[in-house]
Amino acid sequence: MTYLEKSENEEEQAEEEELKLAEQEQELPFEIEEKRKQGKLRTGYTTGTSAAAATKAALLALIYGRTVDTVVVSLPKEKRATIKVAWTRTEGRDSATSAVIKFAGDDPDITDGAEICSTVSFSDQKNKILIDGGKGVGRITKPGLGLEIGKAAINPTPIKMIEQAVKEVMATVPYLQEHGISVIISVPKGEELAKRTDNPRLGILGGISILGTTGIVLPYSTASFAASIRQGLDVSLASGTNTVVLTTGGRSEDFAKAILGKSLPDHSFIQIGDFAGYAIKQCSNKKIQKAIIAGFIGKLTKMAMGIKQTHVRGSHVNMEFMAKIAAQCNSSQAVIEEIRGANTARHVSEIIKNNDINGFFDLICRRVYEQMYEHSERELEIRVIMFEFDGNISGHYP
Repeated sequence: MTYLEKSENEEEQAEEEELKLAEQEQELPFEIEEKRKQGKLRTGYTTGTSAAAATKAALLALIYGRTVDTVVVSLPKEKRATIKVAWTRTEGRDSATSAVIKFAGDDPDITDGAEICSTVSFSDQKNKILIDGGKGVGRITKPGLGLEIGKAAINPTPIKMIEQAVKEVMATVPYLQEHGISVIISVPKGEELAKRTDNPRLGILGGISILGTTGIVLPYSTASFAASIRQGLDVSLASGTNTVVLTTGGRSEDFAKAILGKSLPDHSFIQIGDFAGYAIKQCSNKKIQKAIIAGFIGKLTKMAMGIKQTHVRGSHVNMEFMAKIAAQCNSSQAVIEEIRGANTARHVSEIIKNNDINGFFDLICRRVYEQMYEHSERELEIRVIMFEFDGNISGHYP
C-alpha cells in the first residue's frame, strides 16, 4: 500500500468514525428510539434500487411479453433484494414501462411512496445500454456533482445497478448483440418532490436525483445528511466560490441571505443542521478558504461549549457556562444568579437584553470561533454571526 493510499484510507476511517458517533448520539423521537434499541427499525431501498427493479421488470415484459409481481435485483457488495413491482404496461413490441413504489422503511425520506418508473426499448446502437432520465428526474446544471453538466441526475452506483439488471435479463437471449437497449427513468411527482430537497440550490433542476451507494436505506442514518454537506461544498468549490455560509437551519439561512445574499451565490449557503464539527472538518479537508457560521443562541452556545454535534443526547445548554460568560461581561451577581436559574438559552438572551449587558453575544461568537478554528486545525478562516429571532444580528466575531 502506498503512502497516499494509506493516507486516504485513514481519512475515510476517521470520517466513518465521526459519522458513527453522530449517528449513535442523535436525538430521535421516543418511538423510533425504542424501535432502534429493540433492533426493529425497518430498512428500505434507495431510488437507485427502485429504478433497477423497474428496469428489470419492464425488460422482462418487452422481451418475453410477461409481467411479474416481483423481481430480484443485484445490489453492491454482492447482495440481492426482492422488490415488488407496482405495474407494467407495454406499447406494442417497441417498449415497456414498469413502476416500483419506493419503500424507505422507517426512514423519514421524502421519496418514500414515490413512483419510480423505467421505460425500456430497443435501440440501433448494438451491444450498448443507454440510460437517461425522463420526467421528474433532475438535470445537472452546475459542476462539482461528479456528473456531466446536462446529464440526468442518476448517480454512478444506480447506473451500474441498472446496467446489471439489463445484463441479467439479456444473459440468455441474443438481443444485445443485435440491438442496444434504451432505458429512461422517470418519477411522475419528481419535480414537486425536488422542491423539498437541496437539488435546486445544487443546480439539479427539474426533478429528484436517483441515488444510493449501497442500494439500501438505513433508517435515520446520518450518511445522507453528511453527503448533502459534502455535495454542497463540492459545488461551491467547482463553481469557483471559496467562501461558504454554514447555517443551522432554514430560518438562519434566510436571515443570512438577507445580509450576504448579494455578495455570495445561492450555492454557497449550506444547511449543516446539528453537524457543526463535521461541516467544519469537511471545509478544512476540501481547502475551503472561509466559512461563515450563522445561527441562533442555542446552537451557537453549544458550539461555544465545544460540542461538535449539537443534537447530542444530553448536550443541553449549560447555564453555568452562560453565567461565566455573563461574569466576563461585568454582569452583576444578581444577573449571574438569574442566568443560572434560566430555562433555555433564549431565556438567557432575554435576561441579557433586559439588563443591557454589553458584549455577551459577541463573546459567545468568539468562543464558537475559537472552538471551530481549532477543530479546523487552524486552517480555515472563520466568521461567526448570531441572529436574534427577528433576524437582527445580536453578536458576531471577529
